[in-house]
Parts: sequence; structure tokens; C-alpha cells
Amino acid sequence: MEKSKVYFTDLRTRPGLNMLDKLEKLIRAAKIDNIDFKNKYVAIKIHFGEPGNLAYIRPNYAARIVKVIKDLGGKPFLTDANTLYTGRRHNALDHLEAAYENGFNPLTVGCHVIIADGLKGTEVREIEVDLKHTKSAKIGSAIADADIIISMNHFKGHEMTGFGGAIKNLGMGSGSRGGKLFMHSSSKPKIQIKNCVGCMMCIKSCAHDAIKLNESKKAVIDYEKCVGCGQCIAVCQFNAAQVNWDEAASVASEKISEYAYAVIKDKPNFHINFIMDVSPNCDCWSNNDMPIVPNIGIMASFDPVALDKASVDMVNEAPTIKGCAYEEVEHIHICGQEDKFMSIHGKTDWRAALEHGERIGLGKMEYELIKV
Repeated sequence: MEKSKVYFTDLRTRPGLNMLDKLEKLIRAAKIDNIDFKNKYVAIKIHFGEPGNLAYIRPNYAARIVKVIKDLGGKPFLTDANTLYTGRRHNALDHLEAAYENGFNPLTVGCHVIIADGLKGTEVREIEVDLKHTKSAKIGSAIADADIIISMNHFKGHEMTGFGGAIKNLGMGSGSRGGKLFMHSSSKPKIQIKNCVGCMMCIKSCAHDAIKLNESKKAVIDYEKCVGCGQCIAVCQFNAAQVNWDEAASVASEKISEYAYAVIKDKPNFHINFIMDVSPNCDCWSNNDMPIVPNIGIMASFDPVALDKASVDMVNEAPTIKGCAYEEVEHIHICGQEDKFMSIHGKTDWRAALEHGERIGLGKMEYELIKV
């Protein structure tokens, strides 16, 4: 079986060749221009970063990708879907403010910024995949409606999947509220009674008549009627409708791979991992711990599985930074090598997403590393 090609550039620069030039050189060497961009809508899937967290990808890199796509005739836009939890990216208005605050706006990146699943996370397209866990994936409409998918991924640790890279950004990041609920939980939503103010927004938005107020004017869910769509979580402004965080990490990782498969199904796609500021936790936190390894470089590939595998291999081979979180945990060895992400997040196994991704045809774990 032919190995997937993964292209890599380090962070060494010289006069006349800065990192933005090296990024463009990398993606052109990886044959991004083999994609027919002419007059096509191009979703650049990126994480804008929760304000307060400074480990996200710099908008300067996004601006260069936008320029390349425009030069190739495409119509690019930056996009992400709203979060399931309450925070600065929970709805489109706050999400856009957070993106602008972190430098992702039309003036700096050269294209529009669109929140994929709309104001309250309800603008959704269902994409049929008929896989092990997922029959149809609930994807933010702007991503689902795009002609081409480009992912720009900050490679870092993650509490549920071990690390977050291309597959995590594509799968979890493109899912609507209902999709994120499905990936995170095997259970239906719950009502935290003490937070409920009886505003009835969840009742008005429930398409299945599954929520009522009890005698205390608190919302209660009829689980015989509830289908687990997550709409109540989307509209609740008081953190009363909540997720049951009960999905096993390996199952959640497999679901994320299936959602990533749905996002790029039948579409040209290309993926870029930025292995910089490799913080131990997700960019969804409003803070970022110090990196666990020195900055490594940028990778690009048409294969998100191979790209993530090459990235994790490079991080595991890199020396750690003195004083980082990795020094505070027991080191786990896989195949004779210390595994940094499994060590930091002991209940996770990042291999689950990649192995399942290979099984369902998302990509291949065997890769050829080409240095640019």
C-alpha cells in the first residue's frame, strides 16, 4: 500500500524567506494547487481561540492561506462552529467578537469570518455516512455547504482525545450543538435545577415537546420524548440545560473521526498542522499552560490521518521543556518510546481516532515525510 505523503518545514528563516513565505512554499510543494479552486466556496476550518488563551494559530498564517486560495481563484472564508459549553464562543455574536479580539477579522485575514452553525448553533446539515456510531452527522451548514475544505490546525494536547490536530478540528469543531452532544455523550441532556429560572426558552425551542415546567417553575425533561438533539443546551442562557459528560474517550474519538469523514466526504480537502506552542490542553480553555516541547514546524497533507500521525510522532521524538506539565506526570511508554500525550492525559489513547479513521477510509497511518 502506498504511503500518504506528509510535507514538513521547520522554523528556520533567513532574509527573503520568512515563515509566511515558508508556509506558502510548503503548501505549494504539497500540491494544494492540484485542487480546482476556480469560483469555489472554500471553508477554512480553524479554531479562533478562547480569549485569554494565547496558543492559537496566528491570524497572519490564515491571511497567507487566504491569499493563496484567492490567487488560485477560490472564494475562501474562515469558519468554526459554536461550542457546546458556555463561554465566549457559545453563540455567533460572542464567537465573532472573540475571533475579532484574537485578530481574525476581514481586515487582517482578507476574507469573511462565518460562524458555521449560525446564531444559536441551529443552522445544520445532516450528512449521511452510515458508520459504526454515526448514521448521519450534524454539521454546521456553512461548512457542509462549502465546495472545498481546508483545515488549519493548532497541534496540542487534549483532555478527551489525547491530542487535538486535523481530525479533532474537522470532526468536533465542525459539529453543530447536536453533533457535539452526540460525540461527547451517550446520554441525553440534563437540567441543573438550581440554575433554571423558568424562562421557558428550552420549551419554546424543543421540537419534540419533551420539556415542561414543574410545579416549582423549573424545566424537566421527558426522556420518553427527548431525542437528544441538544437544542435546549443551545438556547439556555443560564447553564441549566447541560451535557452528561459520560462518553468513553475511545468511543468519543471514534465518533470524532466519523464526523471528520462526514465533513470531507466527496469534497476536495487539504490539511495543515502547526506544531507550535504545543500546550498540554485544548485551545477552548481561557488560558494556556506552557508548551511541553520546543516549537517544531508546520506540516501539510491531503491525508488528515497521516498528518496527525506524523505530528504526534514528531512531538514524541522531541525533547521536553524544563518545568512543563509533562515533568509532573508518570511517563507512559508505547513501543519503547515515551508518549507525551498519553502520559499527560492518562485516560486517553490518541490511537483510537487514527486507527478508526484508517478503518473507515478517512486516511492512512503509514506516511512518507518529505522535508521542504
